[in-house]
Amino acid sequence: MELMTVWSLVLMVMSIHTVQGQLITSSEPVVNRPGESVTLSCTVSGFSMDSYWMHWIHQKPWKGLDTGTIFAQSLQGQFIITKYSSKNQLYLEAKSLKHRTKTE
Repeated sequence: MELMTVWSLVLMVMSIHTVQGQLITSSEPVVNRPGESVTLSCTVSGFSMDSYWMHWIHQKPWKGLDTGTIFAQSLQGQFIITKYSSKNQLYLEAKSLKHRTKTE
């Protein structure tokens, strides 16, 4: 059986101000094979993305949230975040994913 990786990334809205009536719609978790690429999306309504910090957060099934936004040099260019303010959409593209074990 080939090893597969499950990716589920959560978009987090961080702000000092309170946001009421917002709606965040994100991609479903993705299962893929090592070496494949995946693009996740998030669409918001009820507020403007330009007014808030938008972050992608990675959470492995066996660990807590990984909030680091600085990637190791070996990962530079592997993750691309694209924001389309006019459509209130945010995308995360992960290229050439690798299988990780619980110890990594």
